[in-house]
Amino acid sequence: MKVILNENIETLGHIGDIVKVAPGYARNYLLPKKLAVPATEKNAKALEHAKRQMAYKKNKALESAKMLAEKLGAQAVTLTHKCGEEGKLFGSVTNMEIAAFLKDKGFEIDRKKIVLEDAIKHTGDFTATVKIHPEVTATIKVTVSAA
Repeated sequence: MKVILNENIETLGHIGDIVKVAPGYARNYLLPKKLAVPATEKNAKALEHAKRQMAYKKNKALESAKMLAEKLGAQAVTLTHKCGEEGKLFGSVTNMEIAAFLKDKGFEIDRKKIVLEDAIKHTGDFTATVKIHPEVTATIKVTVSAA
């Protein structure tokens, strides 16, 4: 029996693949759990339509992510912290603080998407990477000064 997979199944294939399985496996497991649908002409056309829509949405998301990356690249983050001798901070600058600064500037960035190479524990200039999209990252400049 041929079925079209609705989800990735490790032993069979990926979403959208048309695979041949035993009739009992399809009837008793794949179809009731909505992991697959029968491979009819109607379902195949619906799958092609869904793939075209997903490709269009993916391209739009990628374009908007690239535009956001350009805007973020131009944005400089300036933070002030209390510090001790030789510019050593009391505590450290976290991705949460950077996210709060960007939110004040009008960028809605989740703090989990901001990646710091090392903990920022001194004053100076640093770089942070923002993972906007799986294919798009932006690098922002972070300047930490003494308060």
